[in-house]
Amino acid sequence: MNLKRIVLGIEYDGTSFSGWQWQPDRRTVQAELETALSKIANQTITVHCAGRTDTGVHALEQVVHFDTDANRELDIWVLGGNSQLAADVRITWARPAVDDFHARYSAVARFYRYIFWNRPVKSALLRQQATWCFERLDENKMHQAAQTLIGHHDFSSFRAQGCQSKSPIRQMYFINVYRQQDQVIMDISANAFLHHMVRNIAGVLMDIGRGRKPVEWTAELLHLKNRQLGGVTAPPQGLYLGGVFYPQQYGIPKHEVFNQLPTDAKRFD
Repeated sequence: MNLKRIVLGIEYDGTSFSGWQWQPDRRTVQAELETALSKIANQTITVHCAGRTDTGVHALEQVVHFDTDANRELDIWVLGGNSQLAADVRITWARPAVDDFHARYSAVARFYRYIFWNRPVKSALLRQQATWCFERLDENKMHQAAQTLIGHHDFSSFRAQGCQSKSPIRQMYFINVYRQQDQVIMDISANAFLHHMVRNIAGVLMDIGRGRKPVEWTAELLHLKNRQLGGVTAPPQGLYLGGVFYPQQYGIPKHEVFNQLPTDAKRFD
């Protein structure tokens, strides 16, 4: 059997999904993608992703790989796969894997985006794609507060109570908070993330942006290492997996946001 490894870029609107990972009797991105690809391959396909997303969370670009001995042109995986998928999930590109590529374990960094819809009136169009905050957010204070989190830290104050990761230590590469008209956007990148880590950071920064907490609060929480003192968890609908960064030899498209990564960024094990 001559198995080939194929790599795909995937985007999806997570509104109607119970997250990425396969669950019995629930609609998940993994299950629908595997069903579609299995039809194209005429055999059972199992996909492996760069990072699992929770219920209601979206992806600008998830990266997955799968192994198959089916002989298909790359554009067939894209066009044929999309013909079998619902409108809220799409395969955006396909390419052969290079060397020992693995969607999860070869990744050096992940990038997430969190979007606040910041005006007095809710959006009719973005009600499931952004988190509404009617109070005016000070994006400059949010950005200033976020810079404390950059570096190698214990993020215990920002992990979910049920997080199963063996270590709370992560390397944060950058966090940028900025405004685009009625949207306040947080772009954040690390070598890996703890469960609910991005949403918990977003919740803390939202309270700082609303003036309910001082700019120094992020530094205080980082020092306390106590999730119970860490504020609210921001809702899932504002969160997007923005992209995944891999070493150059794998030939995976790089989002421009990763130009901010340090040259010594290394894979998280």
